[in-house]
Amino acid sequence: MSTGTIILLIVIVILFYVFIIYNKLVRLKNQFQNAFAQIEVQLKRRYDLIPNLVETAKAYLSHERETLEAVIAARNQAAAALPLAASDPTNPQTMQQLSGAEAALGSALGRLNVVMEAYPDLKANQNMMQLSEELTSTENRVAFARQAYNDAVTAYNTYRQSFPQIVIAGAIGHGSQANLLEFADSAAIQAAPKVQF
Repeated sequence: MSTGTIILLIVIVILFYVFIIYNKLVRLKNQFQNAFAQIEVQLKRRYDLIPNLVETAKAYLSHERETLEAVIAARNQAAAALPLAASDPTNPQTMQQLSGAEAALGSALGRLNVVMEAYPDLKANQNMMQLSEELTSTENRVAFARQAYNDAVTAYNTYRQSFPQIVIAGAIGHGSQANLLEFADSAAIQAAPKVQF
């Protein structure tokens, strides 16, 4: 074999390997984008349930108007942040905005739950019970979808940051890493609950 043939074979092997890396990066990126789409579906469902919950509670909580308005404002802020994050899950600013808006919404819903505890008639209302159950179910779905998204992001980032992929990832359109979706209360969620008797 001539030197020219050997060099040509080496170039072909390298190009073939670059194609393999590129295809795997595309597949992993599509997986984490699909996983974010699943989060988006669940968050939209959650955002759709909240106005119904507030509307049902209005009759009972007429003097708790500030709490109800805070829930709606937080819901609107989170609903506005979601499309921005969905358009580019690799943008750390939009993901941070979504995380912050979700934390504010969770806090507002927590305050609403505390207020609702003081109204037994409201807690016994069939519509309120059904909406609360649907919201709890949706919260669980959001948690599972977020876990799947973060797993897919981790797989993408790990592959992209491994050698030799890291050398060529930027050149083939995969220069930025994807961001995990972490809510502001993740430290509190991970802490063990304190039980006192």
